[in-house]
Amino acid sequence: MQIKKQPMGPYQTNCYIATIDGKDFIIDPGVGATKWVLDNVTNPVAILNTHGHFDHVWSNAELQEKLGIKLYTPKDDVFLLQSSEWMPDLPPSIPDVAVEGDEEIDFDGVKVKFTHFPGHSRGCSTIEIGNAMFSGDFIFNRSIGRTDFPYSSPQDMKKSLQKFKQIPYNKTVYPGHGENTTIQQEQQYADYWINQL
Repeated sequence: MQIKKQPMGPYQTNCYIATIDGKDFIIDPGVGATKWVLDNVTNPVAILNTHGHFDHVWSNAELQEKLGIKLYTPKDDVFLLQSSEWMPDLPPSIPDVAVEGDEEIDFDGVKVKFTHFPGHSRGCSTIEIGNAMFSGDFIFNRSIGRTDFPYSSPQDMKKSLQKFKQIPYNKTVYPGHGENTTIQQEQQYADYWINQL
């Protein structure tokens, strides 16, 4: 699998293109992502959102239109795609598929696994493709997503970190901001963050 990464917009939100078996998956197309995506895909098959915050979904609608492919967004964050308390000029988008909690989707033999980890937002999820986990704003390199935003929940984040601790395998983690890490590395810090919340 090949993974391309480009930080986008004022919050340097990582947009990813994961290419596996000749299929391009676009993950979290943020502010100004459209040109970079169009320049770097050859066979786009889906747009995937880890959650609904504006800096991760800004270019959803434009890419849906230009590429003619489906948008997949966690169900509990779909409402965030229509308006943003932080960014009133957010271009609204409508997902073709509202992903239900923990769900695995098969794209002609390529399995894409959404796992629900609420806390940073109601629908916050990771997306696993092959040996990669795209963690959005749930888990970062030695950090976790903020829980002081509207629709955030420290209590949900605690439960999500407990769930994260139980993952029995290791993969490279590609977060929504900053540098890569691994599942096992961040599992070491989970108890620390649970105690901080």
